[in-house]
Amino acid sequence: MNKNYETVFIINPVLSEKQVEDTVKKYKKQLDGKKVKFVCNESLGFKELAYPINKKNSGFYHLFQYESDDINIVKELEIELKRDRSILRYMTVSLCKDGVEFNARRASGEFNKKKTKK
Repeated sequence: MNKNYETVFIINPVLSEKQVEDTVKKYKKQLDGKKVKFVCNESLGFKELAYPINKKNSGFYHLFQYESDDINIVKELEIELKRDRSILRYMTVSLCKDGVEFNARRASGEFNKKKTKK
């Protein structure tokens, strides 16, 4: 049975837009090679960090949400993220059915709708 995973990683802010793009492509290609089913591959943008990491105060956030039945795929991805000097931090979580449902609603834009004043 497939489990749903979500990996968020923060890319060093000193990289160019092309380098950031190449970094994301590298990890997407790694997961594609393992035949995972991507649910979401989304840039979360450039954000300030809550606290400095490696003397950096900001970074490019990126989200992968994917399905796999092999936990080793997640472990291999995390090993590569840990080795990469352009990655400041990363975190992978296993999503329960409520998390999957919430992300599907978020991806459809349900939470971005402006409230109209009456």
